[in-house]
Amino acid sequence: MKKLFLIIGAPGSGKTTDAQLIAQNHADKIVHYSTGDLLRNEVASGSERGRLIESFTSKGNLVPLHIVVETIVTAIKNAPKDVILIDGYPRSVEQMESLDNVLKSQDGVALISVIEVDVSEAVAKERVLGRARGADDNTEVFNNRMRVYQEPLKAIQEFYTRSKILKRINGERTIAEIVKEMEDFIQSKI
Repeated sequence: MKKLFLIIGAPGSGKTTDAQLIAQNHADKIVHYSTGDLLRNEVASGSERGRLIESFTSKGNLVPLHIVVETIVTAIKNAPKDVILIDGYPRSVEQMESLDNVLKSQDGVALISVIEVDVSEAVAKERVLGRARGADDNTEVFNNRMRVYQEPLKAIQEFYTRSKILKRINGERTIAEIVKEMEDFIQSKI
């Protein structure tokens, strides 16, 4: 049985870095996928799907549901380890419901927890604009990405709270403190 942990957080919350470090520390049993990286790899491949994905991401908008779910489910099925961390998903109520439906129809994967790395909008903006690593790291795109993240957040939190699998972590500490708390939590569940 594969054990799935979803890690959500605002742009700049550190969710990808946190998940990467945990997977590196436990490379024998944990694999990490970033939704963003899965989609960027598709864009970089130059495929038709990649060009379609880029037409959405370049404006800070969400990639259509069926493309994202297909990409994630494929990654889970092909994962070489039994513990899977996926960050940056779900980003909408529809993505959450779609994955929930897919997981209910499969025996081999259990969603163990959704971990929210909680940061203020001010901290997120400072981090994203401070790193400015790509064309999508500017104030206008950040504001859109933040709005896209925040709009469904309450419904996502409520859904996973009802399921008793939401874990919130303060993301405004050092990377070491955040990773330790997240790592301890994941270890306690596997």
